[in-house]
Amino acid sequence: MQTKMIGLLLSDENDWPTAFEALARRLDGTFTYRRQKHAIAVERIRIHPFNLRARTSYNLVIDRLAYWHYQPREWLKKVALLDGVYLLNNPFTFQSMEKHSAYCAMIRLGLNIPETWLIPPKKGPDTEKYHRTAERYHDWFDLPAIAEQIGYPMYMKPFDGGGWRGVSRVDDPEGLMRTYDESGQMLMHLQQGLDGFEVFVRSLAIGPQVISLNYDPAQPMHGRYRIDHDFLTAEKGREARIITKTINAFFRWDFNSCEAILKDGSLSPIDFANACPDIALTSLHYYFPWAIKALLAWSIFCAVTERAPRITMDVERYFKIADSDRSYDEKLAAYEELADRHFETERFEAFRTKQLGALDEVMWDYVRSDEFDDMLAETVRATFPAHEHEQFIWHYRGLIGHWVEANARMGE
Repeated sequence: MQTKMIGLLLSDENDWPTAFEALARRLDGTFTYRRQKHAIAVERIRIHPFNLRARTSYNLVIDRLAYWHYQPREWLKKVALLDGVYLLNNPFTFQSMEKHSAYCAMIRLGLNIPETWLIPPKKGPDTEKYHRTAERYHDWFDLPAIAEQIGYPMYMKPFDGGGWRGVSRVDDPEGLMRTYDESGQMLMHLQQGLDGFEVFVRSLAIGPQVISLNYDPAQPMHGRYRIDHDFLTAEKGREARIITKTINAFFRWDFNSCEAILKDGSLSPIDFANACPDIALTSLHYYFPWAIKALLAWSIFCAVTERAPRITMDVERYFKIADSDRSYDEKLAAYEELADRHFETERFEAFRTKQLGALDEVMWDYVRSDEFDDMLAETVRATFPAHEHEQFIWHYRGLIGHWVEANARMGE
């Protein structure tokens, strides 16, 4: 018997890790693959000094911290390079890229990225060296004139993203200058706003598994995801899934979300580099069980099959398709083929069916348990002010109850 160890590198979140651990425990944790029995263990990773030559017991790590917490990020690089640990996500591409690089790459692949400019920071470092360089080489520019080329409304947002940090809607020249003044030393994009759109789509992807959700960013966090299963046509739903899988396979990410806007029949990705995609119970509610099942299934598949870490990128194959004379739809189909090859989609689906056939039923039983309800109540109390606890406990119980009823066949 071999034990595969899954490590959780976490920040302050506790809801989905608790559910992930409980589901793994209830699933029994023993799988036979190629005549070898495997047990699955889940552990939350502690942070401490480490010897670069020290071996690790982890086979796979789900990373929710290292994008901004540098010491564990360097540990992730070490275990990937020296121990072959599989990582969700790749710290090499997430450190070196930002939303700016992602926009550029997807423009190169022919996706419908809105008009976007990168503008110099309002303020640079207060050093003599910077001031001398700026005086010699920085060109004066007319920001309102650039904005006129893009057109109002637009969004000013940091080039590297980060949980809606510093994102502002700009509707006129006065708002433009005020927002730019407030941006300080942040390096900002100006991006065309797509008002009057039909649908705002947020797709969550874990390995080759993608769910596209009707998302309303104007609502408070608990009300942004709408329970709506038919808001996209089959054609546009497929396009949203392919775009998301393509982005993730291109950058060697396994766990990411992609936001896109559907307007006038065109699907435009606007935000698709998320080191810690939202899977909170208080956000996803009805869709939370899907996310936990998908995350556990992909993690077990990668650990048990000893899927090799994908550290380096292979962009030339994508660029060859992009530079061909194929139509947009033909390019999407070719991108999807590359993405499915990268994620071993057919092999994963066969593994999930054969080795994890009980996963749906186990999740259904868990969601109906007192253990899950206790986690739900604890999460609400940690998220909302005291006077809203009772209201939101019943709110989320109702949404989860709706999922239980809609998926009752899992328990049959």
